[in-house]
Amino acid sequence: MKTKNLFAPLAAAALTAACGGGGEAATADARATAQTASTDRDRGADERADRGPRGLFNRLPRFIAGEVRKTAYDGTTDDLLTAGLGKTGLASVVAPGYANALAPSAAELRRAAIYNNYRAIVDMTAAGGYGTLYGPNVAADGTVTAGEGRIAGTEYIAYSRGADGSAVSQNVVLMVQVPAHFDPRKPCIVTATSSGSRGVYGGISTGEWGLKRGCAVAYTDKGTGAAAHDLVADTVPLIDGTRATAAAAGDSAQFRAPLDAAQLAAFNAATPNRFAFKHAHSQRNPEKDWGRFTLQAIEFAYWALNERYGIALPKGETLRTIRPANTLVIASSVSNGGASALSAAELDRERLIDGVAVSEPAVELPQDAGIAVQRGGVLQATAGKVLYDYTTQANLFQSCAALSPQVAGAPGIGFVVAAFAANRCASLKAKGLLTADTTTGQADEALAKLAAYGWEPESAVLHASLAAFEVAPAVAVTFGNALSRSSVADSLCGYSYAATTASFEVDTLLPASLAAMAATGNGVPPSSGVQLINNLSPGRVLRDLVSLSPSTFKQDFNLDGALCLRNLLTGSDAKALALQQGIGETLRSGNLQRKPAIIVHGRADALIPVNHSSRPYTALNKRVEGRHSRLSYIEVTNAQHFDTFIGLPTLLGGYDTRYIPLHVYLNRALDAMYAHLRHGQPLPDSQVVRTVPRGGVAGAAPAITADNVPPIVRRPAQADAIRMQGNTLVVPD
Repeated sequence: MKTKNLFAPLAAAALTAACGGGGEAATADARATAQTASTDRDRGADERADRGPRGLFNRLPRFIAGEVRKTAYDGTTDDLLTAGLGKTGLASVVAPGYANALAPSAAELRRAAIYNNYRAIVDMTAAGGYGTLYGPNVAADGTVTAGEGRIAGTEYIAYSRGADGSAVSQNVVLMVQVPAHFDPRKPCIVTATSSGSRGVYGGISTGEWGLKRGCAVAYTDKGTGAAAHDLVADTVPLIDGTRATAAAAGDSAQFRAPLDAAQLAAFNAATPNRFAFKHAHSQRNPEKDWGRFTLQAIEFAYWALNERYGIALPKGETLRTIRPANTLVIASSVSNGGASALSAAELDRERLIDGVAVSEPAVELPQDAGIAVQRGGVLQATAGKVLYDYTTQANLFQSCAALSPQVAGAPGIGFVVAAFAANRCASLKAKGLLTADTTTGQADEALAKLAAYGWEPESAVLHASLAAFEVAPAVAVTFGNALSRSSVADSLCGYSYAATTASFEVDTLLPASLAAMAATGNGVPPSSGVQLINNLSPGRVLRDLVSLSPSTFKQDFNLDGALCLRNLLTGSDAKALALQQGIGETLRSGNLQRKPAIIVHGRADALIPVNHSSRPYTALNKRVEGRHSRLSYIEVTNAQHFDTFIGLPTLLGGYDTRYIPLHVYLNRALDAMYAHLRHGQPLPDSQVVRTVPRGGVAGAAPAITADNVPPIVRRPAQADAIRMQGNTLVVPD
């Protein structure tokens, strides 16, 4: 349990003076102390210490660039959590609209961004648990209320210049939400770093937990973002999602591709109507700094809280009353936002973070970590690969594996173009990557290759839907560009981003789609009308999904592009070496500096397999920290990466019968961490939580109940306990 005094002695003295207590002597002492500190700074004392969250006086952090926007929300017409939509509006299948679709206002874009980002992470159906197990109307203690769950408060938003604070604008977006019921006597901060490549509202479903608890929530887009640089029109997104010309925006652009006028003109002439996206094309490998950006969000939160609750002193100073010594801070989020929280905890030299609670973290591990993973009695031969490695492997084999009779009837199989998938199988055989002679044999072999590369058997049925939605190529292209610091003008492996016609050729994007992209996009095309393009398709440039591979002249989901991306892992040319260096910059140490932490992860996760993420990270932490490790790993059966897919029964029937919402367990992990830090309750031991699928008919599963999602227990039964044996993490079947 973390013991914290409400105020440091200096703050207490100043508070007494400000409130009129203690008489003239106390007032004089406080003023003298403040004036002495001010004089020391005037004499050249190190002001950087004063700017950090441990400083005595409130200073805007040096990394903040430009203005801080501050907006209050009344909790009725608009609010922090639902943008005024409430529980009912978030659940509506009708998205909020715009008075002028070609020029949405900042407020309209914010409302749409919250709507889309919240729905992108959780199952929004009542049968799946929305409104009963989680949702705005479910109180912090789990009570299901009849209300809409709107939360009044104030929102602060600003740019960070990036990790080095340089004048070259990286413009990472930071945001702090302070609920009106925040209690400065028991201050708390929760981080909700965006997941995927989303914008700053990407972690809103995690932020919900903190807002309900009365905590300030610190968000960052971590150098990614939903909206693109339209290279032909040369328009860019601003911090509020509205758009302007690059010239007019200047340093206020949320993202502008780093091309000079000549480079831009040449690129547009050769490949018109293309888009650049921040995660892929900033040429900064933002992943290496995701933990640092999360720490910056916490520092920004301290500034915002003291701007509101600090004590005004003479000469315009504001004394900080909310500081690390008296504030509880939990780092949280999901997917690569969860990995950012772990990274922040590892980097946290200032001891800003008290605990960590994350879900399905896409954490990157060194290949020589000296650890192993065992499930039941079987040592996992392939574990601890980095995301780019296993994603490019999935990109090669997933679409072929979808045709295996072993996964017949898989959710989403109807959206896989069977002829193209069969071509992929045949092309893999022709390239020597498969050996079977029939399509069925090749599909079975592809599925076996994925299993051998670390995917659990429970993931097999999910390959079809991920292939249908182009998940692996989308992620591989984005991360390939980012890690290698490629320019959009490089068209890495022949890929680019553009809208397409009905015949799949490059076209101009609908103006309304571009105008709303900050609210509707996820930063990883295909998204918001922008598709993945194969520039090298023989004969004509086509959408990647239907394009031909130059070497096979077949519609095989662009095997040549997939092989190019894969070969960057081991190649020796400049791009390959740059990517390999970029990967090296993202690797984690496993040292959480003795911080208490909880990781929850779904065993069936096919996007971030447990064998390449949470399992080996837990093992690494236990090896590095030994008896000082305070990490609990909770592996949840019948859970996978995309809760939102469970809530799409007409599209993906079968997710609803098979899978429970992992979001429930992130909330429970946060509950457990809060109880540990605030009240000294022990953390749960590492364990497998055995859930119960809803069953029934695909697309019409019965409503979820508490029996489907049993609790995380303090001490699991031996058959459910996850434990270390030497340097091996042993996970029960």
